[in-house]
Amino acid sequence: MIDVGVRSLHGYTVAVTADRRRAELASLLERRGARVVSAPTMQIRPLEESAVSAATQNCLRAPVDLLVVTTAIGLRSWLDAADGWGLGETLRAHLSAIEVVARGPKARGAVRAAGLRDGWTPASETMDEVTRRLLARDLRGQRVVVQLHGEPLTAHLQALRDAGADVVDIPVYMWAPPPHAARATRLVNLVVSRQVDAITFTSAPAVDGLLRIARNADRDDALLDALRTDVVPVCIGAVCATPLARIDVPTVQPARARLGDLVRTLASEVPTRRASTLRVANRRLEIRGHLVVVDDRVVDVPPAPMAVLRALARQPGRVLDRDELARALPADHTSDEPATRPGGHAIEMAVTRLRALLGDRELVQTVVKRGYRLPV
Repeated sequence: MIDVGVRSLHGYTVAVTADRRRAELASLLERRGARVVSAPTMQIRPLEESAVSAATQNCLRAPVDLLVVTTAIGLRSWLDAADGWGLGETLRAHLSAIEVVARGPKARGAVRAAGLRDGWTPASETMDEVTRRLLARDLRGQRVVVQLHGEPLTAHLQALRDAGADVVDIPVYMWAPPPHAARATRLVNLVVSRQVDAITFTSAPAVDGLLRIARNADRDDALLDALRTDVVPVCIGAVCATPLARIDVPTVQPARARLGDLVRTLASEVPTRRASTLRVANRRLEIRGHLVVVDDRVVDVPPAPMAVLRALARQPGRVLDRDELARALPADHTSDEPATRPGGHAIEMAVTRLRALLGDRELVQTVVKRGYRLPV
């Protein structure tokens, strides 16, 4: 017997798309009982040392008026690299007396940890707001250093240059395709087939990576349908959620951009959205992800029988024929051939398996020559 309290993630499958800190996030989810599927949809790849070194030397060549820090990992990586070249103290001293704009709270924390002067942080945590703020001042003759976050930020840097600033960009790392493309494609298929209850994102590039993988597999429309209906997208903050907001996919976000808050928010939201409780044949039936609680007995149900049960539970009491149930079953993505839907025999097997697992044939009723229903 396991704890199936309303705030527990027992029975639910949660996807982790993060590259960094994915083990930490997976551990937090598993402690709450979740089944975790980990498939990074992008990776952070350090740039060649020569490129970072050249940018650092350019920064040190003349006094700096303003530093823009876009990510905590970017600032830490830059300073660590400078330490390795014997320039760490020189770089910190060069930046110590100037104003620092941190794009978000994590970047601000890294600024403080580095002993730099903590200035302004935008409420939206976006580069758009940072750029608007900087353009509101006189930038003519100002030397502005911008630590990049994996993307070139071309439009933002050009706007500052057009305003008269001498902009020095510091590229520390870049976003790259995921290390295991097949695993990421499989994640798309799991989301599309609703075998995942929630999917977590800790950066906007991870969202973009998933959308790109789905597009390459010609599954983008099916993915968006799943994210808009059955699978809960959980983003660590508003900036992370931006790519989904642009295409009208609603997301869940914690009040603070922290992994612990993300997990707590997910643990309260997912059971509310994904659990359903019915009274069937005088038994209490609670569907929770891949688990079903029959009265007080917990049953782990495989994908095909669970798909049948969910389809019947969405219209309790109504008879669903085999064609309707076949459409609810996950498509076959085990081969390189186009995905195929199971036929009538697969429905019979799924119903038989479901009855055996639930331990009561009366919970799934056969209506002769018509189909199946839940006798609520």
